[in-house]
Amino acid sequence: MAGSSALASTPNYIPSLIKPPSPTREFRGVWVATVGNIDWPSKPGLTTQQQKAELLAIFERAVQLRLNSIILQVRPGCDALYSSALEPWSEYLTGQMGRAPSPFYDPLTFAVAEAHQRGLELHAWFNPFRAHHNKARSAVSPTHISKTHPQWVKAYGPQLWLDPGEEAVRDYSRQVILDVVRRYDIDGVHLDDYFYPYPEKDVRGTALSFPDGGSWKRYTSAGGKRTRADWRRGNVDQFIQGLYESIKAEKPFVKFGVSPFGIWRPGFPEQIRGFDSFEQLFADSRKWLAKGWLDYFAPQLYWNIAPKEQSYPVLLKWWAEQNLKQRHVWAGDAPGRIGPNRSSVEIVNQIRLTRQQSGATGNIHWSMGAFMQNRGGIDDALRSGVYAQPALVPASPWLDSTPPAAPKIWTEAMSRDGARLMWSSTGLEPAWLWLLQMRVAGDWITEILSSQQTTRMLKTPQPDVLSLISVDRCGNASAATVLQLRSPTGR
Repeated sequence: MAGSSALASTPNYIPSLIKPPSPTREFRGVWVATVGNIDWPSKPGLTTQQQKAELLAIFERAVQLRLNSIILQVRPGCDALYSSALEPWSEYLTGQMGRAPSPFYDPLTFAVAEAHQRGLELHAWFNPFRAHHNKARSAVSPTHISKTHPQWVKAYGPQLWLDPGEEAVRDYSRQVILDVVRRYDIDGVHLDDYFYPYPEKDVRGTALSFPDGGSWKRYTSAGGKRTRADWRRGNVDQFIQGLYESIKAEKPFVKFGVSPFGIWRPGFPEQIRGFDSFEQLFADSRKWLAKGWLDYFAPQLYWNIAPKEQSYPVLLKWWAEQNLKQRHVWAGDAPGRIGPNRSSVEIVNQIRLTRQQSGATGNIHWSMGAFMQNRGGIDDALRSGVYAQPALVPASPWLDSTPPAAPKIWTEAMSRDGARLMWSSTGLEPAWLWLLQMRVAGDWITEILSSQQTTRMLKTPQPDVLSLISVDRCGNASAATVLQLRSPTGR
């Protein structure tokens, strides 16, 4: 009798032609920096369980904020926050370069699995040419590049750097990155603004030249005709283009993104003043975007909206205009600078301006520490405002434009909790994410679910319309499979 009553009260859903609202598409990423233990781990030498707990807290906060992507720094300076046969374990994990976590675990394997379980993308962030950071404190491991290939490494200021002018160096860094692409189920490879290093000065304040005299001499002796600055830019160009092509040869769906300094050159556009990354870092980032040597471009626009000479919206508009191949442009902003001269309102307004800029489809936030602290109330402002609803990562049609098949969905009776919604893929391509939309009392509720989830309880009040979409690895969305609650009259 009790079972019959439960079955009789189970909602009866039938196929429907009702169209749900189009899902929001916006990249919502956050940098998680490991160098100097900026964001994670909070300090070196934590136990394995403490490290895992901190990373899970970061992922949970990202979910609460309705972010959809984590950009995790895995190679701060020719070291590894993952198990590598090529480079030593990073000291930011255990306090000693070359020492593995104990009890052993692979942080990147753990991070990828836990991010994906929560419907988050995980991008691996590499520093391609920095060899050793001045924040490092432990002894250098015998397996570090400065010991195994000292001819590639140059001391410059307080840090060690690989020389991008060496073809062997460019190939080495590329192979380090491709090793991760091959062995880990990452969603993206990410580089920041460090190519040739930022200029350093000696104790007298005199500018120091990067010590690449050996590789420069070999270039000119072989008949090279470029200026030294153009040659340096060409070295970085070769690395960027070659890395992009190599990633696509390994796994076409893995996105490649670069986050350069936000000003290409002073005077571009005309009102802009500031650091010249083209001349000082030898980074012709405008060329990389224009040539389509990347899948997403995230200029670090860490300035406020109002100042004319480094205006966030003016720079964003200019960058969007350079995007000749229609790649993703995702603006970098800096909630980490919230303080006396910047409120959380500034960050919220920058997100709104990004949405208004044609060709820009998201933001990456520097960095996770600000969100873990809810600095200046930024978390509250995001959750109650611009990030009140979840968003799918924008699709990348140049990688794959074929949508998956529409999923199959059905309901199953439950004894007390109403009904259970269940679903599965129907085509050859498995789902990467599910987009579930439910209409309750006239309002649409959207949930983005991991591919690992294939059930959802339908509790009171029951939705009168259910819609499910399958999303693939490149962001393509299937047609919606829609069910409507049958009315008591059977209509």
